[in-house]
Amino acid sequence: MYNLKPTSTLILFFFSVAVFAQEVTVLDADTGIPIDNIAVFNKDQSKTTVSDANGKINLDVFSDDEKITFRHISYETFITTKSQLAKRGNRVYLHQKTEQLQEVIMSVSKWEQQKKQIPQKVETLDDRSIAFTTPQTSADLLQNSGKVFVQKSQLGGGSPMIRGFSTNRLLLSVDGVRMNNAIFRGGNLQNVISIDPFTVKKTEITFGPGSVIYGSDAIGGVMSFYTKQPHFSYTDSLTITGNADYRFSTANNENTAHIDLNFGQKKWASYTSFTYNNFDDLKMGKHGPDSYLRNNYVITENGTDVLVANDDPRKQVVTGYDQLNFLQKFSYRPSSTWKYDLGLYYSETSDYSRYDRLIRPSRDGLGLRSAEWYYGPQKWFMGNFQITQKGKNKFYDGVKLTTAYQFFEESRHDRGFQDVELYSTKEKVDAISVNLDFENKKIGNFRLYYGAEYVFNKVHSSGSVKDIETDEVERTASRYPDGATWQTLAGYVNSEYQIKPNFSLLSGIRYSQVWVDAEFEKTFYPFPFDEADIVTGALTGSLGFSWFPWSDFQVTLNGSTGFRAPNIDDIGKIFDSEPGSVVVPNPDLEPEYAYNGELGLRKNFNDVLVLKGAAYYTYLVDALVRRDFSFNGETEIEYNGEPSNVQAIQNAARAYVYGFEFGLDAYFTENLSLTSNLTITEGTEEDDNGTDSPARHAPPLFGDAHVVWQNQKLKADVFLNFNGEVSNEDLALSEQSKDYIYASDANGNPYSPSWYTLNFRSQYQITNALKASVGLENITNQRYRMYSSGIVAPGTNLILGVGYVF
Repeated sequence: MYNLKPTSTLILFFFSVAVFAQEVTVLDADTGIPIDNIAVFNKDQSKTTVSDANGKINLDVFSDDEKITFRHISYETFITTKSQLAKRGNRVYLHQKTEQLQEVIMSVSKWEQQKKQIPQKVETLDDRSIAFTTPQTSADLLQNSGKVFVQKSQLGGGSPMIRGFSTNRLLLSVDGVRMNNAIFRGGNLQNVISIDPFTVKKTEITFGPGSVIYGSDAIGGVMSFYTKQPHFSYTDSLTITGNADYRFSTANNENTAHIDLNFGQKKWASYTSFTYNNFDDLKMGKHGPDSYLRNNYVITENGTDVLVANDDPRKQVVTGYDQLNFLQKFSYRPSSTWKYDLGLYYSETSDYSRYDRLIRPSRDGLGLRSAEWYYGPQKWFMGNFQITQKGKNKFYDGVKLTTAYQFFEESRHDRGFQDVELYSTKEKVDAISVNLDFENKKIGNFRLYYGAEYVFNKVHSSGSVKDIETDEVERTASRYPDGATWQTLAGYVNSEYQIKPNFSLLSGIRYSQVWVDAEFEKTFYPFPFDEADIVTGALTGSLGFSWFPWSDFQVTLNGSTGFRAPNIDDIGKIFDSEPGSVVVPNPDLEPEYAYNGELGLRKNFNDVLVLKGAAYYTYLVDALVRRDFSFNGETEIEYNGEPSNVQAIQNAARAYVYGFEFGLDAYFTENLSLTSNLTITEGTEEDDNGTDSPARHAPPLFGDAHVVWQNQKLKADVFLNFNGEVSNEDLALSEQSKDYIYASDANGNPYSPSWYTLNFRSQYQITNALKASVGLENITNQRYRMYSSGIVAPGTNLILGVGYVF
């Protein structure tokens, strides 16, 4: 027998409690805030307990491997065991039920607003829906929404189209910082792929002009990406959590690996993310136009270009590439009112071919025009530092200072078939931005937002030509005037007035001043001007309301204006726009303006059926378009050794775009639902000479329909994607000249055929920490091209994924 003293007995008692007692903390998955009144019970409810005000629950009454249920009226039910919780650090993260959420929108004012009070159409995609759709890139993320049309010239790309506008008439924003820079072009862009979908917490797509908040470029819409934030700890100890994911797909032999780690204490937190993608050449479908097949391609043997037959014409040689993404965030919260955030973002691709240029036929139609046409690595870095203060103040209830530096790098390399000269241009952009945004909601039901913005861009551009036989490199004309700058200073006021509980009025106004400065080098081209010095201003505004005449019926009406100021790409670019044409600088440009009206309706039938619809009309004046031009009195000049028709960007057109958007959500049972979307867009461009032509970026009718079944562990989705036809007479003139990317109609003219795909995706929660996903896209193996796209879409594509939470 051992004789224990009272002190020893007390120590042993506390030691036993520490070893055998198990206390868990229940937190909101989105905010990290503890949740009280969570009911916890076993299968027959013979054992029960409830979380306290700090979200803590003692689980001593349960055995280690006993199934335990966590339930709350506002959260999704969660089932686990004590042993599984111990492996996860004794923390439970619960997701709010969709129907319990009063959806909050950030992009319309840069502060939180209730979606139901916003008159503009705004669609949101959260991280759970993004993880379920398993997009390869953020371009695919947008396309999977069913509400954005995405064009692709190559696998490493994706250019969104919204309401008949694209590229530099749409604005990209990442964590409140505009991504658009001074060389965002009117041709198709692939900058959106620099955003890693694994790091996206939420994406908000605002339809229609957003110039009051975002200034230049936000004519057709705004795509706001909000990346994941570090989570603080709500205990005195350091918490470490993380995720690891792997994905494989057969259409391009994709291998994607991702890992992220979160370190959190009460006052500081860190989030680190890394993703690597490897994509092989993309394989198209089996059933479709034979003209889409890649029958031959160019290789270089012993220094000589040779046209060879493709062993597998459905394989699109060369389209594969690699990409890596890195994100590091730090948050420091010294008090409940102050918060400091630092974000470091980096993305880089390998070289990747521009596929639509590689399939251009030679002038005699017997071969291919290019031996090489590829982009160099696309690089993007952003450092974003944000200070936020919340709390009552004489002039504001919240203030947010956002400063950011961005670096962009891109390059283009092309060489004609059996040509020894490889032409290259390389561009770098340094971008600095400062935003100061205020929130004030002190005056009853009147809420005011106001702020200022300054943006500065500097462009570095160079050109070279390399003799591939001798390796000699010579300087040649750059794509843009080297050292050109673009800057803007703006101030805005935006207000929200809750006139009645069922009627909200929103209005805003912004003034932007823009300066463009570029000096033209005359070494290679005898420009009839020395510089471009453009100073211009723009006043934009918006006014709209959200009205609930009945609790289950919403009417929204909104009028707004938008603008786009000329950038360096507009005034100073030299490039081959299409076969036989070259674009030259034009320093005599003015901003283009858009006037937009939108009506939206939403009807809820007893939470069983929800119907949504929107109609809009946009009028664009002084439109910046590419048209024939004369250079020193000449309509044709030599470019890269070829005689080329001269074109330039000009304020030479007006555009009319209108359309209808429909949505349906049906809830048959607790587990079974149906969602569907349909978008119809029509657009016309009218030149100053009165000539009409279809708008280039107005996509065909498109939509989707999803039948979804889900329970706590399994979610399965059978869905249909479809696109309408674009006949030859409805193709824009610039598209009709690209007959090599289109099918031929009965008369031998290019057109874009209609198409559909049948698809399936699923996700199964194997354990609380481990999940697996299986998808099968394009089950019927259709061979199709998205409208205006160079690359052909994937054929039947098996997608496998696995994710682990630790």
